[in-house]
Amino acid sequence: MIRTRGWLETGVLLAAVFLASVWAQDQGPLNTIKVNVRLVEVYATVLDRRGAYVDGLTSGNFQILEDGRPQRIAIFENNADALSCAILLDTTGSMKEALPRVKNSVLKLIDELEPQDSIAIYTFDQRLVLRQDFTTDKEAAKRAVLRTRAGGSTALFDAICETAEELSRRRGKKAFVVFTDGDDNSSLLTASAVVDKAQKLGIPLYTLAEGEATRSAKLGKLLAELSERTGGASYRVNKAGDIDQVFQKIAGNLRHLYLLSYIPPAGESDGRWRKIDVVVSGVQDYRLRAKQGYFPE
Repeated sequence: MIRTRGWLETGVLLAAVFLASVWAQDQGPLNTIKVNVRLVEVYATVLDRRGAYVDGLTSGNFQILEDGRPQRIAIFENNADALSCAILLDTTGSMKEALPRVKNSVLKLIDELEPQDSIAIYTFDQRLVLRQDFTTDKEAAKRAVLRTRAGGSTALFDAICETAEELSRRRGKKAFVVFTDGDDNSSLLTASAVVDKAQKLGIPLYTLAEGEATRSAKLGKLLAELSERTGGASYRVNKAGDIDQVFQKIAGNLRHLYLLSYIPPAGESDGRWRKIDVVVSGVQDYRLRAKQGYFPE
């Protein structure tokens, strides 16, 4: 309840101070005012010189620059705030052998998430299937994973775009985990459309490739680009026994995300790429993983 009130109070403050788009319609003695405030969300993971995660930072430790100009952080969520995580699993025909191992690793990842975190389970072959909508019930999420079966062709690009769009409607911190063992062979969308969608939404994307997916240089480059541009990370599994270890690395990443949101400068609608830089104070020799920029709508 405290967190809900905080969102409402922040929303009121943003509406009052940052009236990004306001119009009024006369309806007799009363006027109806509609307000639309669009925020740019920037996710950041901070590591110290030894590679350990840095938790407990406040908004005062961060500065955001858009094209070199400082921006005011309107909403800040630290590593302890609730997370919405979408997990997208490849269940195509080539996954028959690997799927049991993947299921076990995903179950362990779910166990690593916090009680307040919400999880949704999606699978894809030639179509996307929602197995479990967002829930804090970890057992329900696990049952959805265990019910998955392998079969069908690979519409990876379509599945990523559709899942990311649904995830973007969630409020607060978000993350997207994708596992695939094959290259796309049946999507309607192209690789460039996936990159454009990922950059537009800006949700950290964590990709894990195994099997045939690791032997496609083109797919490997795409997955790395998607992760880098959104502040996530990409992994390649060369041995079946490494799947569990990689999912544990992803779980560690998810527990240490910061979310910084700001209202972009008004009056700039040329559609060109906006470069984002995040500066951290109070941590020496830090390494940062964060969104690189965005295309304004």
